[in-house]
Amino acid sequence: MDFSLFYFADDSAGTPTGDPRGRYELLLEGARFADRNGFTAVWTPERHFHPFGGLYPNPAVTGAALATATHHIAIRAGSVVAPLHHPARIAEEWSVVDNLSGGRVGVSFASGWHPADFALGHAAYADRKTVLLQRLEEVRRLWRGEPLDVTDGNGAPTTVRVFPPPVQPELPVWVTSAGEVDTFRAAARARAGVLTHLLHQSLDELAEKIAEYRRTARRTHDGWDGHVVLMLHTYLAETRAEARDTVREPLRDYLRSSIHLVTRSFTEADPDLDLDSLDVEDIDFLLTRSFETYFDQRGLFGTVDDARRTVDAVRAAGVDEIACLIDFGVDTKAVLAGLRRIGDLRAVSSADQPGAGTATHRVRRSSAA
Repeated sequence: MDFSLFYFADDSAGTPTGDPRGRYELLLEGARFADRNGFTAVWTPERHFHPFGGLYPNPAVTGAALATATHHIAIRAGSVVAPLHHPARIAEEWSVVDNLSGGRVGVSFASGWHPADFALGHAAYADRKTVLLQRLEEVRRLWRGEPLDVTDGNGAPTTVRVFPPPVQPELPVWVTSAGEVDTFRAAARARAGVLTHLLHQSLDELAEKIAEYRRTARRTHDGWDGHVVLMLHTYLAETRAEARDTVREPLRDYLRSSIHLVTRSFTEADPDLDLDSLDVEDIDFLLTRSFETYFDQRGLFGTVDDARRTVDAVRAAGVDEIACLIDFGVDTKAVLAGLRRIGDLRAVSSADQPGAGTATHRVRRSSAA
């Protein structure tokens, strides 16, 4: 099992000291730790117009910062919302980061999930899933040095190429999925990995989708097995009780900031449920249920031994890499101190896996294809 760090902070609360200069301390220091301790990648998302995830409007910018702060670790976009951008712009920005990092970038393309984001866009919200796959292929062609047909400012047809040329001959790509099986199939057909989470799906449901993804990948690309990354909220402590006490309020506040997203399972079960009409006690009930679900079933929490069992279950479901989301509101110093336990988990999980060297080779080859 490969381990990475994933970032998606809620910026509504500000920094603990109130000093805005500390907003990116956890990003940079966490990445440096991961770089020194054999982690696979650091992922940052693209998010617009809302405090939830609002520290990360452009993963190429944060990726450029990480490129100059690290030496070994892969630098990846947890999402580039492809319909919002011209493909040449995506390829240009990430080629710069590839050069700054010496060839360490990867991009997970996303279709976008909020209509307001499309105020930036080059495509309509309704067309986003089709445009995603189109953009992915256009960026790939530009990355390889191929020309792209475009229309210039005078309305005349022309072609463009990307400069500077990237270091890597092929761009490692994933597709970000909230859990729709059709997205898994589309990613497999596009010879792309999948980056997903457990917000709206159980691990058993994910296992079924991964199996379908693998079948489609092998059938479409002559035995290619694909690559699956699972994002999990993560905090490890000396005892399970300590972990629960540390994360309870920060995680509840984090869930509160995104309540319309994380409580989708409740509204799908009861379409008449109007979250905006709920009183404080109802909201508190939903947050408590969400917290318990995350802590017990859909996160990487507790002790190293607790997390080791979760890793075994995730591995059995077919996941290749766990992306540990660490910036959900726990004090920065506590998170940084706790990173060593994730490092311990990475070490024991690697030792648990038979043929670890062969598996790692397969994963790295698959993710770069």
